[in-house]
Amino acid sequence: MRSLIFALAWVLTTTLPMTVRVTAAGSSDGVVTFSSARVSLEGTSNMHGYSASTTAVRLASVHIDGTPTGDALEQLLAPGALKTLEIAIPAATLSSPREGIDKNMHKALKVEAHPDIRFRLRSLEPDGSPAGAAAKPGTAYRAFGWLTIAGVEKEVVLNLAVERKGAALIVTGGTDLLMTDYGITPPKAMLGMLRTNPKVQIRLELAVAATPLS
Repeated sequence: MRSLIFALAWVLTTTLPMTVRVTAAGSSDGVVTFSSARVSLEGTSNMHGYSASTTAVRLASVHIDGTPTGDALEQLLAPGALKTLEIAIPAATLSSPREGIDKNMHKALKVEAHPDIRFRLRSLEPDGSPAGAAAKPGTAYRAFGWLTIAGVEKEVVLNLAVERKGAALIVTGGTDLLMTDYGITPPKAMLGMLRTNPKVQIRLELAVAATPLS
C-alpha cells in the first residue's frame, strides 16, 4: 500500500514558463523560476493505493532581504534572507493514473470554489533534528509556513533536502497530513465498499533557477 504525497522526491520533467522577480532591499538582481516542478500526492484505501501529481506549479512570489549579490540562489539559502515565498498549485490539474480517481479527488478538493492549493513560507531554517544532522552539511532544511487546501489554511512544516547542481537548486521533500484537518471528507466509492485513509503524503520536487535581469 502506498501513501498519498502532496507538494517541495521532485521529478524534473517539465519546463515551466513562470518566473518571479527576486526583490532584495527594494532592488532587483534577477528572476527566479522553476525550470521544472512536480507536486505528488499518494494515499491508501482499504482496497488499493492511489497517487496523483501535477507539474502545473506556480511560483507566485519571492522576496529576499539584504543587499543584492550576483547569485540569487545563494541568497535564497542565506540565514534569515528568504522573507517571502508563495507557491500555487491549480487543484484541478492533479491527475491520477488510476481510472476513476480524478473526479472524486477534484470534488473532495472543492476545486470550483477553491481552485488553488497554496503554500506560504514563514521561515526556512536548517534542520537541527538527528535526521538533519545525519544529512550532508548544508542540505537539510525545514520550511515552516501555511498550507491552504480547499479553502482551509493550516500551519505545516515541510522537511526539505536542498542541493546545488550547477545553475539550479534541486529541492525535494514533503510532509504528511490528514484530509479531515482541511475539512475534506475522505472519498468513498462502490457504494461505500471502497474507503480511503484520511492520511496522505505530499511530496515536492523542484528545480529552482535564477537569471540576471538585463
